[in-house]
Amino acid sequence: MKTYFVDSFTDEPFKGNPAGVCFVTEDIGDKAMQQIATEIGFSETAFVRKTGKSNVYNIRYFSPKKEIPLCGHATLASAKVIFLDAVENDILFITGEGLKLPITKNGDSIVMDFPVYDTSPLETPMDMLRALGLTEVCKTSYCSHNKIVILEIVDAQILKALSPDFMALVKSYDNIHGVLVTAQSDTTDYDFCYRYFWPWAGTNEDPVTGGVQTFLAKYWAEKLNKNTLKAFQSSSRAGFMTVEWEGDKVHIFGQAVIVLEGHFKNYN
Repeated sequence: MKTYFVDSFTDEPFKGNPAGVCFVTEDIGDKAMQQIATEIGFSETAFVRKTGKSNVYNIRYFSPKKEIPLCGHATLASAKVIFLDAVENDILFITGEGLKLPITKNGDSIVMDFPVYDTSPLETPMDMLRALGLTEVCKTSYCSHNKIVILEIVDAQILKALSPDFMALVKSYDNIHGVLVTAQSDTTDYDFCYRYFWPWAGTNEDPVTGGVQTFLAKYWAEKLNKNTLKAFQSSSRAGFMTVEWEGDKVHIFGQAVIVLEGHFKNYN
């Protein structure tokens, strides 16, 4: 099984968010995919299978703990590999839930069209704040589709310095996938910053997360009154992307670097 390691949302190797990309030619089963994703150990590994239609691929995503419905950086990583040999500049991914993701190569960038999901107000969970090391927030919201709590804070430097107690964080809230903390950027290079913690469903912290732009792009577009924004994820690996909110979809512009290719053996 041809396998790649790709660093997404970066133009440098060993930055951004690493994803595993495995190209399967037949159904290997959920158990094998989960074991492989756990063995690789990245926040997500994508399993890609070509359909009978030209430039159409099925894609599924697994964290080390469970299958994930949608993942931005693993989609970007998969597209990066496919575009190495693709004649056309457009491909279509179909996720395990049947979601269609049009992908376009645009110069050095890859553009992913993702859906947009709404958020709703949420009472601030104080145990979660304490686990994160926060004393106050500007606004608390919830994306029910992604099962993610969103905490907006006032200071990008506080965001960068967060060092959560992950054991306490998991105990602070039930039945969610993760918590996203975000702040307006304190530099002119970016419009907003964020970090994503998800020990409930994956790793402690996702280095650079594209899937959260399904709600975060609209959130900041409305707040800043602009539809095209530059986002920075201020994790230790760090990464960046441009997002463009357009009604019920968001265009995510990102780059990726392939750092390893090989073959995964003994997976059945």
